[in-house]
Amino acid sequence: MLTLYRPGDRGWHRMPAGPKTAILLLLVLGISLVPSSVPAALGGALFALTCYAVPGTGWRELGRQVWALRWLLVVSFAGQAVFLGLEPAVLGTVRVAVAVLLAALLALTTPVTALLDLFERALRPARRVGVDAERMALLLVVALGTVPTLARLARDVRDAHRARGAGRGIRSSVFAFIVLALKHADDLGDALTARGVR
Repeated sequence: MLTLYRPGDRGWHRMPAGPKTAILLLLVLGISLVPSSVPAALGGALFALTCYAVPGTGWRELGRQVWALRWLLVVSFAGQAVFLGLEPAVLGTVRVAVAVLLAALLALTTPVTALLDLFERALRPARRVGVDAERMALLLVVALGTVPTLARLARDVRDAHRARGAGRGIRSSVFAFIVLALKHADDLGDALTARGVR
């Protein structure tokens, strides 16, 4: 399975998966419940994103993640601005950005096997109502890495486009990105099927 994990031995890397996930989920919940004003949301976002200041990750990594998500944030903001207005669009985009960036931090600092074990243990009580804990855990881990993975594919397409000396036209880039995204989904489906997940 494609993983975003980057090995390390400091900061978030040293923290067990359970407490780390709980802290990051609480931060996402906190930014979602911040009063609906732009200064409060931005202040909450800055507080939450100081998680990247911990040794072993750093502001440079935060910058890389924000840059990778730039088009997602632009589209999110534009869509909300058209239908909801400027202030709700800023608030919504800030909340989306914080949630995705904290999820990326979890994926960057936690091995996939540790996340699978954690989610399986957390979902085990749901077996009583017919939930397949293993499949649900796998679904959560795959979902956690989807946005950063697509952002990386978009960056690869852009870099290849520039290396060929192509202009700034967006049509060929979009087409190539869609093809790569579908191929990634197909490969992921084949990998899951080979492991008995249907």
